[in-house]
Amino acid sequence: MSEQIELSVVMPCLNESETLAVCIRKAKKCFNDNNIVGEVVIADNGSTDGSQDIAVSEGAVVANIKAKGYGSALWGGFQAAKGKYIIMGDSDDSYDFGDLLKFVEKLREGYDLVMGNRFKGGIKKGAMPFLHRYLGNPVLSFIGKLFFKIPVGDFHCGLRGFTKEAIMGMGLQTTGMEFASEIVVKASLLKMKMTEVPTVLSPDGRSGEPHLNTWNDGWRHLRFLLMYSPKWLFLFPGLFCMSIGVLLSAALMINPLEIFNTVFDVHTLLYSAGIILVGFQFVAFYFITKVFTTTAGLLPKSESFDNLFRFFNLEKGLYVGLILILLGVGLSIVAVQSWAQESFGDLEPTKMFRIIIPAVLSLILGVQTVLNSFFLSILGLKK
Repeated sequence: MSEQIELSVVMPCLNESETLAVCIRKAKKCFNDNNIVGEVVIADNGSTDGSQDIAVSEGAVVANIKAKGYGSALWGGFQAAKGKYIIMGDSDDSYDFGDLLKFVEKLREGYDLVMGNRFKGGIKKGAMPFLHRYLGNPVLSFIGKLFFKIPVGDFHCGLRGFTKEAIMGMGLQTTGMEFASEIVVKASLLKMKMTEVPTVLSPDGRSGEPHLNTWNDGWRHLRFLLMYSPKWLFLFPGLFCMSIGVLLSAALMINPLEIFNTVFDVHTLLYSAGIILVGFQFVAFYFITKVFTTTAGLLPKSESFDNLFRFFNLEKGLYVGLILILLGVGLSIVAVQSWAQESFGDLEPTKMFRIIIPAVLSLILGVQTVLNSFFLSILGLKK
């Protein structure tokens, strides 16, 4: 019988007795109206208001999920689902489960993930808070498209469909509200076929407070996007800092700079060297994060990951680190010789700092390169 089920509608549930029955009825009516062999799976996360009994009385399958969290409930529901396709949606009657055919049609066409778009389908009055509509969703959707090149306009729509094969192959890890973002991000990273369809959002049918916490859950989504995009979190800021630091340091090592009657000298050179070190640490963290998340299975392997180990290895890192250390030692010797010429007495600080600061910078960068090379090699031992 499980092989005959085409569609499973999975609804997370936590005390949804006011709206659960109508959601189940709408989904089952959609099955009947469109000749879809389907089931409704209620992923109950510990309801105490009788939601489980309501689900059973309406002919739904109840999956009791002990692990708390929106993501945990949905993941348990996906595992219990027997359909070839899965459509998830909240059980608060904000989404129209009677209008699922357009999702099914796209899935039948071969798409792995079909997202609903509330901004195209329509948002009824009072259905979405002002901050969510004009700040949270647009900003997070923009970041998602920028970081991961995701071709959807409503990154956080709760009504979405996918094949069971696709969702089971994503290696999903999160347990909270950010689970919704992880689905879209993993689909993009795994180069799955995605599209979107318009869907209508109605006001929450419950009388109690919504489960979504605007600022906490918004931050969890943003934090997830940043953590799963080490390029934007570490690499690009690091390269920017290093570029600014190198250009400024190169200019100040030759002569002071005068800009708008303000003179920048060795004191600024010290700060520019510090910017280089900060940028270097950001870049190093990018490589460390990339290797760890890939070997741990948090991010899928890619051609760039394989090329990383073809281009960079422990020996090359040691060579670069050794060259930087030798450069620092050489500059230090030059500084000591200048001091010796003055009989180890007082020196002109400005002149000496132009040698000493680059010397210390080279020594620190060299040591950091050696240490990070060893650490990356340890992380990549499986590779």
